[in-house]
Amino acid sequence: MRKLIAFDEDTFDKLKQLARDHMISLQDLADEAFMDLLEKHGVPADLKDALHKSAAADGEEADRTARKEKTKAKTNAKTNIDTKRKQRSRTSA
Repeated sequence: MRKLIAFDEDTFDKLKQLARDHMISLQDLADEAFMDLLEKHGVPADLKDALHKSAAADGEEADRTARKEKTKAKTNAKTNIDTKRKQRSRTSA
């Protein structure tokens, strides 16, 4: 797909010089710039990036769920111990 992008003359000259210095085409330079821009804003640039981002999000969600369940289990265990102690103190008295 082709799209036109307008540059002022000074910017275009600098981009051409940068492309020459790195021995890459102006198209490659533009591709790199747009990939960096997408990455900066958290937009996956291709399917591979989208899958990595999705897997990372699923992993973080699973970790959060596991931590919540562990905390809940600890809280329930402590509550059960406290309840048993209260019951024992009532029956001993």
